[in-house]
Amino acid sequence: MERLLTVAQAAGLLGTTERFPRRLIAERRIRFVKLGAHVRIPETALVEFIAAGTVEPIAVAWSGGKAVA
Repeated sequence: MERLLTVAQAAGLLGTTERFPRRLIAERRIRFVKLGAHVRIPETALVEFIAAGTVEPIAVAWSGGKAVA
């Protein structure tokens, strides 16, 4: 079974306050599990959220003081 994280644990892994993962849940921007009154976030949902927001660097060449593709 997959590891389910509390909001506090998810915030710790993201390096944010608890308010941020709660907002992600409220806006349905991340998968979550309701267990009665408790909310848990699957660890893979955090990995997917981080991967979706990851921006890879691009190589920039300079010519005559200007960036060229």
